[in-house]
Amino acid sequence: MGDCQLMHRGFITTFGPPQGASVEESCPEYTLVTDKVVYLIVGKSSNQLVPLAEVIDFRFQNKELAVRIDDARKESKFAIKEMTLRSEWERVQKHIEDHLNNNDEATRQATDTLVMRNQK
Repeated sequence: MGDCQLMHRGFITTFGPPQGASVEESCPEYTLVTDKVVYLIVGKSSNQLVPLAEVIDFRFQNKELAVRIDDARKESKFAIKEMTLRSEWERVQKHIEDHLNNNDEATRQATDTLVMRNQK
């Protein structure tokens, strides 16, 4: 597995001259939830995987987040893709959950209606 880079989708990239073909592997993305802020972090290489953990140690180093899990000898460095206040993130998550639940209910109602029509 090789290196991967964050895709910058700015104005110049979108409307500028065509860029050379780039072979880019998908970067592992993780959501790091703290007491006040939620970070979306991205690995620098496609093999930079983090095991699930309840608690991790992290610190900011330059423009990166250095993460140490379970007393590992070495830190893994991640790029910060997005930062959101936790209260805002929770509100968005609840909205998504409500939307999915409403869609499930609408699908059930539509299925029940079709079943009742087919029984007549």
